[in-house]
Amino acid sequence: MPDLRELIVEADGGSRGNPGPAGYGAVVLDPVSGEPLVEAAEYIGVATNNVAEYKGLVAGLKAARELAPEATVRVRMDSKLVVEQMSGRWRIKHPDMKPLAAEAARIFPPSQVTYEWIPRERNKHADRLANEAMDAGKRGGQWQPSTSTAALDAGGARPGSGTPDAGAARVVGDAAAGAAKARAALAGTAKAAGAGAAGTAGTAATSGTAATSGTAGAAGTAATSGVAGASVRAETAAGAPVASGTAPSAPLAPSAPSASSASSAASAGGPHAAAAASRDAGRTATAAPPVGWAATADLGAPATFVLLRHGETALTPEKRFSGSGGSDPDLSPVGRRQADAVAAALAARGTVQEIVSSPLARCRQTAATVAARLGLDVHVDDELRETDFGAWEGLTFAEVRERYPDDMDAWLASPDAAPTGGESFAEVALRVAAARDRLTARHAGRTVLLVTHVTPIKTLVRLALGAPPESLFRMELSAASVSAVAYYRDGNASVRLLNDTSHLR
Repeated sequence: MPDLRELIVEADGGSRGNPGPAGYGAVVLDPVSGEPLVEAAEYIGVATNNVAEYKGLVAGLKAARELAPEATVRVRMDSKLVVEQMSGRWRIKHPDMKPLAAEAARIFPPSQVTYEWIPRERNKHADRLANEAMDAGKRGGQWQPSTSTAALDAGGARPGSGTPDAGAARVVGDAAAGAAKARAALAGTAKAAGAGAAGTAGTAATSGTAATSGTAGAAGTAATSGVAGASVRAETAAGAPVASGTAPSAPLAPSAPSASSASSAASAGGPHAAAAASRDAGRTATAAPPVGWAATADLGAPATFVLLRHGETALTPEKRFSGSGGSDPDLSPVGRRQADAVAAALAARGTVQEIVSSPLARCRQTAATVAARLGLDVHVDDELRETDFGAWEGLTFAEVRERYPDDMDAWLASPDAAPTGGESFAEVALRVAAARDRLTARHAGRTVLLVTHVTPIKTLVRLALGAPPESLFRMELSAASVSAVAYYRDGNASVRLLNDTSHLR
């Protein structure tokens, strides 16, 4: 019988669309043998990736409590956001996360639970369970432990354990039914039950329902419902064309430093940054519209976003972090001249019909200059604001590296990681995608000028291209530059312009 004084909980969640069809998975492990004691998974309908991850955590902790309420629990997740928030190091600001975090915190006394971030490739079991739950939801049902192959698929990758035999894999299940069987099987007293389950497990293993690891080139991976890739999260719309409700999940480029400095920073990020890039390399989103020559032509007039980065402030040439949580600087004299120049260029084109601006002063001032020239009003949209860089506001990249090295490494490695006391890129991506969907629906067939910042603009461009996450570190986006993306009613998008500064020369 395993020693149940200590348990390991691994949990994950995913959303195919973020928000979109979502599910979670959790597994309770014996810390000595690494064998699974209890599995839990559920399709939860339409939700965000972070909500699914939190629900997976709650389910895993509840399953562990059913097994051994007095045990100490080590929680291991690949969500930096959840780990840091539940550890008390990061604030929980999103209203959907607060009640879930509070529920998770009540399951065990805080002194009995510790949290650890692990790379995604070490969280395969929970990831597969989440995918199985989403696949079940796609078929109109719910996940069933009797058909799960997650334990078989992930067993060989678990440090310290070999691939479990079919009998061991099949004793895991829901908390009520699985605990006694798990203890008996691990003690070697359930041979008959294991033999009866082996046939079921073998059938499931060859049924084609196993999820892939999500890592490009990983050996032994299989397709989930014909789609390569594991759970699609806020940070996993890596290769998908833009579609309603799709949000990016990869680390987005820093807003204040230049693209070249951000790219160098990613290179300097060491194994964490490399792991993040590898993790995202093999992911694709599901339910995306066909693109290119395979698409059915949508000949209607698209909603076109002309994306204008605000003019310079005093912080811009010094490449200091300048987000929504700092001093909210005004345009500098150079920035005001840039705003005049872009206003003249847009007036000459004569295509802009609406103007929407970030609420921050530098954007509202740039937008007001253009609006006065075009004879239009300015509408403010709070979702277009820049990232809140927390304690990093006003600092250079080098200064942040010196003062907050661990936070910087985490931030470069994961979109769920936030600047010290600030806002993660995953959170920014959610609101930018929501603003995109809302504005494209409202302004179908029209041309709208969005006056905003580096992070929102690069997010929109990356999603429209379906480019990999690292592409964000390879885009230059100058002050007062103009980019453009057209959005069609069938969900496809077309990038028509990027970083045009001809009006400034």
